[in-house]
Amino acid sequence: MSPESPGATDRDSPLCELPQGNPTSEEIRRLLQQMRSIAIVGVSDKPERDSYRVAAYLQQHGYRIFPVNPNITEVLGQKAYRELTELPERPDGVVVFRRPEAVPEIVAQAQQLGAKVMWLQLGIVNNAAAEQARAAGMTVVQNRCIMQEHRHLITNAGRSGS
Repeated sequence: MSPESPGATDRDSPLCELPQGNPTSEEIRRLLQQMRSIAIVGVSDKPERDSYRVAAYLQQHGYRIFPVNPNITEVLGQKAYRELTELPERPDGVVVFRRPEAVPEIVAQAQQLGAKVMWLQLGIVNNAAAEQARAAGMTVVQNRCIMQEHRHLITNAGRSGS
């Protein structure tokens, strides 16, 4: 799934970066099994948007979601928050549907909350911000769709008996 707001197209765009330091598939499987609550930054209230579909999928698979978007008041029956620092509790993970240049501020807010996982959706890479998150003790996944990973590593793995 792609980020809701595509990155800038100039040659200095962070989208030209390749993700560095992503966890292995087994580490991602453990993250998905351990997380219970997930803040979704940049989520849309429009059902046709990738972020909405991902949020709905996560909610349907037992995760407690915290929508974060200053332009909406609720999504999927959950109150939306303007920014991460307004959440009523610390989420286990933060999933990001924002441009790469917005990631450093999101990392700083996630650090204030004490989040353990920073997940940048497909098309989103910011290695400098990822390093900042890792230095704060977070596990970082970049340029991967959490829904696709869950389907592949958890849902489908359970069906095949592995």
